Amino acid sequence: MSASRPLTLLCLASFEKGHDFLKEAKRQGCRVFLLTSLSIRDTANFSREDLDDIFYMPDVDHEWNMDHTLRAVAHLCRKERVDRVVPLDDFDLEKASFLRENLRIPGLGESATRYFRDKLAMRMRARENDIPVPPFTATINYHDITNFV
Repeated sequence: MSASRPLTLLCLASFEKGHDFLKEAKRQGCRVFLLTSLSIRDTANFSREDLDDIFYMPDVDHEWNMDHTLRAVAHLCRKERVDRVVPLDDFDLEKASFLRENLRIPGLGESATRYFRDKLAMRMRARENDIPVPPFTATINYHDITNFV
């Protein structure tokens, strides 16, 4: 990003969230694009004055086909330089990291993102870094679970 070009954000919202963030990003001079679920198009109340554009992904219960999402965002990136992909809710962290990794956009990738969503990964990472955590075990191996209980 050059000093003469404003930061361009692609914000992801599978649900109606992030109104304050969108407003503040625009106030600070960012270009703000929103990618959200088609199912909320007629009910969501996103302020158009806070957005440079809004795009809709077909969804089933707010879940997007990520191959289609990647293609759609790659198409957008042909004409727009997206500097950051910003999830507006926890539910969109994985979507954002998937897009970042596939499109080489700076930010947390899929592995790092798991530490924020996967409670087992979070506890294991905390324990590896000598942060106290309650006793736990993975729920994968029957023998390990039996020994833990």
